[in-house]
Amino acid sequence: MRIVISEFISLDGVVQAPGGPEEDTDGGFANGGWSHPFFDPEVVGGAFDDVVSKAEALLFGRRTWQTMAGAWPGRAGDPFADRMNALPKYVVSRTLGDDELTWENTTRIPGAEAVAGIRKVRESDGGDLVVMGSPTLVRTLLSEGLVDELRRMFMPVLVGGGKTIFPEDGGLRTLELVSTVTSDAGVHVCTYRPVTGR
Repeated sequence: MRIVISEFISLDGVVQAPGGPEEDTDGGFANGGWSHPFFDPEVVGGAFDDVVSKAEALLFGRRTWQTMAGAWPGRAGDPFADRMNALPKYVVSRTLGDDELTWENTTRIPGAEAVAGIRKVRESDGGDLVVMGSPTLVRTLLSEGLVDELRRMFMPVLVGGGKTIFPEDGGLRTLELVSTVTSDAGVHVCTYRPVTGR
């Protein structure tokens, strides 16, 4: 499978709580929902729909999985929600028990075995294994060289601090821009793939 990261991201690199005010207030984060003014159904919605339509499975960190598991099952009957609910899902967690995996088709990857477990899934046959949100998990995937595609939806806003997806290990990672589209609201949807051999 290919690991594809899809993130709403501010110009200053923040991915924390783009969806709503109470989504993630860690560290006193008070700008939840910052992506909403820039969302349009054609460009941003189209990019999000495109990545999910090509997904054969979803991969989450625990916190993002819990947020999604609390939202999507209640939206059954909407075609997009039905797709999210039907897809196989993996959640990396040190704390969730198997009895807590209430969202349909979810498999837990134990946190202590995260990298090995994700490598095993990635090496299996199939299409895209899509990661949304999950900044701690994404940092690990980038650090370990496990990302095959990075789709970033740059919103024209500075959030002033919050969670990011970027490793801070001093590693140099070169990416190639393979596509870009810009919305009327100034959102840049950019798709990158790692450049090997540099």
